Amino acid sequence: MEATQAAVAKYGTSVSASRVASGERPFHHELEALLAGCQDTEDSVVFTAGHATNMAAIGHLMGKGDLVLHDELIHDSILQGIKLAGCARRGFKHDDPTDLENQLRELRPHYEKVLIVVEGVYSMDGDICDMPSYIRLKKKYGCLLMCDEAHSFGVVGATGQGVREHFGFPGTDVDIWMGTLSKSVASCGGWIAGRAPLIRYLRYTAPGFVYSAGITPANGTAALSSLSVMLKEPWRVEKLQANAQHFHDELVKRGIDTGPAKGGSAVVPAITGNSLHALLLSQRLNRAGVNVQPIVYPAVADDAARLRFFLSSTHSFEQLERTAELVATTLAGIREEYPIPL
Repeated sequence: MEATQAAVAKYGTSVSASRVASGERPFHHELEALLAGCQDTEDSVVFTAGHATNMAAIGHLMGKGDLVLHDELIHDSILQGIKLAGCARRGFKHDDPTDLENQLRELRPHYEKVLIVVEGVYSMDGDICDMPSYIRLKKKYGCLLMCDEAHSFGVVGATGQGVREHFGFPGTDVDIWMGTLSKSVASCGGWIAGRAPLIRYLRYTAPGFVYSAGITPANGTAALSSLSVMLKEPWRVEKLQANAQHFHDELVKRGIDTGPAKGGSAVVPAITGNSLHALLLSQRLNRAGVNVQPIVYPAVADDAARLRFFLSSTHSFEQLERTAELVATTLAGIREEYPIPL
């Protein structure tokens, strides 16, 4: 907060222009260098919105004659980028490298560029993707690989540097890293990281960057300060991971369906299997002092309706255990009150 206030006092509330024109400020370079270092890449470029980052990058890098193969649970921003690019697309079964390889074997020869897109942590289930398998496939079939780290950066890995750190592979094994500043980094915006020629190309030719005002002094400095604290104080990430695992295990112990994830990410679902039950559970937990939002049809299938919990390093085990007990007892009461018709 202090660093952000000082940045506004020094630079004002806006950089007032595209960075290619006159909107470039020192904090932009510092933030991009730090992000590139975290992802073990040569450079990065920061956009002013996370959703627009995916749209701008994919929409600019891909085109007619190209193919994007994406996880079936991929974020809307990826799908919108594919539409903007005008390229072909095919989904593969969620975190299923075998299904992806079957499609690559059939489709790869028919397209000039093929981009595989996955997420580090999936936003609905909180499961960590099998990145080593996707890296193997992209090398085998001569593809590009993109990883959206919106829900994994700042959360997984020993110091929060994402799935690269979690699995221990070089950042250059992934061609395009994407992340958002609005979650763990406590700001607003997004970034693309990768090899220097890729970032230079986006910086000077991608319309979503060239014709957009640069990230504001407040947001840029907030992200830079937050990231610096995360790297200097790794106990925060350790506490977050411990909290997430503990809460996941407490829910499972009480018979709550938490989906495919085994814990370890900041997203922990409590699947009710019915949209009405999810809505009622959220309302009643709110009255008991627990803030958690429902995800219901059509965002997910009705039988996959859920509450989506976001964990942080500031939660205590006592809070998490109380919440798990409230979820179990309240959901049992709702199911008895409103049974699902057979």
